[in-house]
Amino acid sequence: MAFMKQQSITSLPPSPEAERRARMIKYSVAMGIRMVCIVLMLFVNGWWLLVCAAGAILLPYFAVVVANVHGGAPAGTVVRPGAIEVYRRPDDGGPK
Repeated sequence: MAFMKQQSITSLPPSPEAERRARMIKYSVAMGIRMVCIVLMLFVNGWWLLVCAAGAILLPYFAVVVANVHGGAPAGTVVRPGAIEVYRRPDDGGPK
């Protein structure tokens, strides 16, 4: 008898809506940090000004890269349910 791997709901990949929401949250957080860097550029001097400027310039690129990276381990293949197994009654040896 061949056993199929049992499919678990936790091994399914996230829905496209959930994945899109997670990417938008990551992107929004990065853009929020960028806005903080831009505002801080008005109030800081010296090396801090360069750090804030680098954040304001480089964060959009990294935000897009991080938002588009698929997180987690690969889910693997989704196993479909197996074929229906037909069970027959044992022949009782009586007349047919």
